[in-house]
Amino acid sequence: MNRRGPNRWWIGAVGLLVVAAVCLGFGLQGHRHPLAGPVMRPASAPAAGRVVRAAAPATTSVPAIARSVPVSLQVPTIGVSTSLSALGLNATGTVQVPTNDEQPGWYELGPTPGQIGSSVILGHVDTFQGPGVFFRLRTLEAGDQVDVTLADGTVVHFAVSTVAQYTKAQFPDQEVYASHGFSGLQLVTCGGTFDSQTGHYLSNIVVYTTLVGTSPGPTG
Repeated sequence: MNRRGPNRWWIGAVGLLVVAAVCLGFGLQGHRHPLAGPVMRPASAPAAGRVVRAAAPATTSVPAIARSVPVSLQVPTIGVSTSLSALGLNATGTVQVPTNDEQPGWYELGPTPGQIGSSVILGHVDTFQGPGVFFRLRTLEAGDQVDVTLADGTVVHFAVSTVAQYTKAQFPDQEVYASHGFSGLQLVTCGGTFDSQTGHYLSNIVVYTTLVGTSPGPTG
């Protein structure tokens, strides 16, 4: 960021709060972006966006599990195996940004993976130093495996159902954060065109997954 105008940065940050944008990667200050919180749109408002690759959600009879904090994420297809941080909300209502470009964060005000509802994990796509943990997220395809290990040792297995790209102004908060009556996990990063003048990507990539199984943790 240009240090001669710090007040200008905060004015710009406030402006970003009015759009439902979850944008990571290059930033105006330390290459980090503010993230939009789950500000739900009215049910009548359509969730606009461009689907990159999609399939019907997997049907599963796997029961939901008890709440347990997620501690690690594995996405074998893109070589991701990493611990997870916890993300809350800033005082401004934006989701906190992961402080480590190689470590995604779980939005802790939502359900944990495997509970009924939408669990959300956010990670950086890249920085001025190179690729971030979710650099290849956009390449996932329907059926790809996503595993989350919980604090109680349980491994929760998900399968990718849809990969979508949305412009920041059309980010579908309800689709990403709201409960749809089943156990889902959404992975979110930046994508699309990069605006070199503002240091922001213009779109978001969202990977939607559904629960397909669990492996129990150790007993006793």
